[in-house]
Amino acid sequence: MDPRILMLGWGFPPNVTGGLDTWVGEVFEAFEQKDVDIQLLLPAEYAPEDREGIHSVPTGEGDIITRVGRMSDKFVELAEDADIAHTNDWFGYGPGLRAKRETEATWVSAFHSLSSDRNINPPEREVETERRVAKQSDVLISVSEITRQNVRELYEADSHVVHNGFSSLETTGFDVKADLGIEGPMLFFVGRHTDQKGISHLLYAMDKVKNTDATLVLGGSGHQTEHLKMFAELLGITDRVEFAGYIPEDQLGDYYAAADVFISPSRAEPFGLTITEALAADAQVVATESGVRETLPDGCLVEVTTDSDSIARGIDEALAREGPPEYEPRTWDEVADDLLDVYTTALE
Repeated sequence: MDPRILMLGWGFPPNVTGGLDTWVGEVFEAFEQKDVDIQLLLPAEYAPEDREGIHSVPTGEGDIITRVGRMSDKFVELAEDADIAHTNDWFGYGPGLRAKRETEATWVSAFHSLSSDRNINPPEREVETERRVAKQSDVLISVSEITRQNVRELYEADSHVVHNGFSSLETTGFDVKADLGIEGPMLFFVGRHTDQKGISHLLYAMDKVKNTDATLVLGGSGHQTEHLKMFAELLGITDRVEFAGYIPEDQLGDYYAAADVFISPSRAEPFGLTITEALAADAQVVATESGVRETLPDGCLVEVTTDSDSIARGIDEALAREGPPEYEPRTWDEVADDLLDVYTTALE
């Protein structure tokens, strides 16, 4: 008999704040398709209404730890009827530890990224909380071998690797190139404008790309956005860069479909769901090291380093390729099967 699962999330499609929210939504749907008993607890601010199996708690104002703390009582209450209490990343520490101590549920925690991935100088509070998660969870999961090795090195704890599934997005037929006035090749990036994503290296690479007809469209926003705009001006490439800002989920598929090349220049990319979304849209992909590489055949991606010369060469190579990349996408059904194997082993 399959275990009864309780999961703690933050967002849920279409209310997505990052890759973790996509993962939670896809895994929840996959378990439902298998008739597995899964209950999901979310902040009321991001939870869908009237969805069976999804519970919510208003989290109000404050930082993420304060807001997640307001979900702890409900998480423990639901864990009374669960075999597995699954939390994600560092913010699930409080509810997960309480469920372990106050119920019979086995605490499984998944690392989708580490604070050192997201920050050049990671906050000590996050690092210490990750250490506690690594030491006190009953079972750990990492989304890639890269993350597993980092958890080992930083926190001396081992974990099971369960790679993410591949995602795709619907299109509406909206002509992005026409809307932006792009006549040549379209290069595309979408993500948070932070140090982790390596966008400054990508902008510098645009000054070195041989195909000067190519236009870079930067989706997303963050604390670096204004600095990136100033950097583009300094490089003299503002006529070749479009800052698209936040792209709603229902429009994102059209941007991928319009892209000739998608670029992931990240300093650290534990998996890289945006890469899978770009591949599903038949775009060529230029990418630095990422967990998704572990699931793809050699040569599927144009592999580069977080260096402007390398990225520029990669873009020129990708633009010269013919036909879409060839690969076998990993399904979320496979992800659910792998998670069930981990859960079952933990309970045994």
